[in-house]
Amino acid sequence: MSIIRTWLYCMLAICSVSAVASEPIQASVAQVASVEIISFEETVNTFPKASYAEKNLIIQQILNSKHDRALELFSAVLNGDLFYVKKTSELVYREKTENKRYLATSFLTSEEVGLFKKRKLKKVGINNKLRGQLKSAIAELKIFSGDVSERESAALSILKSADDSQYDLLVKALEAENNGDKNQKIIEVLETAKALILLKSDIQAVRIKAITDLDKSLYVESRNGLLAFIDHALLNIEQYSQTEITLAKKTLDSIDQLMQLNGVLENVYFGVALGAVLLLAAIGLAITFGVMGVINMAHGEMIMLGAYTTFVIQQLMPNHIGMSLLVAVPAAFLVSGLVGVLIERSVIRHLYGRPLETLLATFGISLVLQQAVRSIFGPLNQDVVTPDWMAGTFTVNPGLELTYNRLYIIIFSLMVLAGLALVLKKTLFGLQMRAVTMNRPMASSMGIKTGWVDALTFGLGSGIAGVAGVALSQLTNVGPNLGQAYIIDSFMVVVFGGVGNLWGTLVGAMSLGIANKIFEPMAGAVLAKIIVLVAIILFIQKRPRGLFALKGRAVEG
Repeated sequence: MSIIRTWLYCMLAICSVSAVASEPIQASVAQVASVEIISFEETVNTFPKASYAEKNLIIQQILNSKHDRALELFSAVLNGDLFYVKKTSELVYREKTENKRYLATSFLTSEEVGLFKKRKLKKVGINNKLRGQLKSAIAELKIFSGDVSERESAALSILKSADDSQYDLLVKALEAENNGDKNQKIIEVLETAKALILLKSDIQAVRIKAITDLDKSLYVESRNGLLAFIDHALLNIEQYSQTEITLAKKTLDSIDQLMQLNGVLENVYFGVALGAVLLLAAIGLAITFGVMGVINMAHGEMIMLGAYTTFVIQQLMPNHIGMSLLVAVPAAFLVSGLVGVLIERSVIRHLYGRPLETLLATFGISLVLQQAVRSIFGPLNQDVVTPDWMAGTFTVNPGLELTYNRLYIIIFSLMVLAGLALVLKKTLFGLQMRAVTMNRPMASSMGIKTGWVDALTFGLGSGIAGVAGVALSQLTNVGPNLGQAYIIDSFMVVVFGGVGNLWGTLVGAMSLGIANKIFEPMAGAVLAKIIVLVAIILFIQKRPRGLFALKGRAVEG
């Protein structure tokens, strides 16, 4: 009996000690649980010095409040941009000043709080758990945003890190999207993310349904998810049926076939873009070679001058990059055109009828121009800024994204070709130039000043080369050797298409551009060029005058 009594006393003592010891913990939990949102401002002010557990609850409460600035707060904390004044706990952004102090701006009011030493401001601290919670909270706020672009960005973010913890959010987001704007792209992304999560289910029927839903999905995550599923299934073959493994492999094969097709379409697009650049570079050469019989090895330097003109215009208009590119087009035409006229009047006109000597003379001029540019701008490449309206990509499907700058260059090159065709067909200068091409002595006897026609023709061809330099400045760096990379290809385009024929130049440029980009993935860049060159040589053996032969002095001679 005494033993039982002693045991009971001991148990009572232990219970009382435990109750006393648990009081602070219970009080702390109660204190955290009692944190209620009286206002967004008051809640934000409690955030800096709160414990990690309290911050966890505060983040959830702010998320539930759906306050307009909740996204800004979460993003600033996650990115480490938010600080607080140690003395007052006020949340601020900080900016370093020249006197090694920091200008603090209130997060809530956007008013300047004052200048502080570095140690007076402290970054709002978070740990890895809070970091994950903030990412989820930001995704949740964005996925229910009224802004379509934000919802799309959030959906893609969820797709990249799809896991079980996001399943409920996905279901709610899908329901909201189907009952709201019904943006098909967002629904497609969310459905894909949902399928990737269900791919890890323990139920075979659910996994098969998920594999079926991923069929023909071109998102990278879909392919990676199926690969991971197949590898896991083969390692744990007793848990998976052969039916679902076979279905997953078949689905993966269909995705790979679509990706290969997209790759071909992308190469064709890049080939057309390259053809557009070659078209701009070769048009001027086709004119000068066809009308004047001059092998102009300095044509690449006309392209280079146009690119450097673009660079100079941007330096003069640093605050109007978009407008500077539009200004650069006529400026580059004038600069390169005037240099072309000067070359023709000073050198070329003394060498007519001697094409090999024009080749040597213009090669020497190209070296002089390259060295002049090195002396003025330096030997290093110069960066030309791409305007905002040319930047970015447009999505054809999840596996095929095409850049805007190449699209604009394709359109621009066709506009230049159409403009030049109008000049040649509808103007007096065009009529005189065609007359000189067909029969120079007869044109001279009719009173046409063939010398000035030659000069203006050479200037026109050089000016168009300068315009090509503007286009190239948006695809590559601007340097003294820029034109040398395109001079050989330009000659191949002219010979292949037909000397002096604009439509032949168009077909030749596009054919060479697409052929290069198709062969490059198979054989490499160098071997692709060799294959194209050999093909052109064989073609010229059959058709010496090119695709579209044009009668004129150059071909008759």
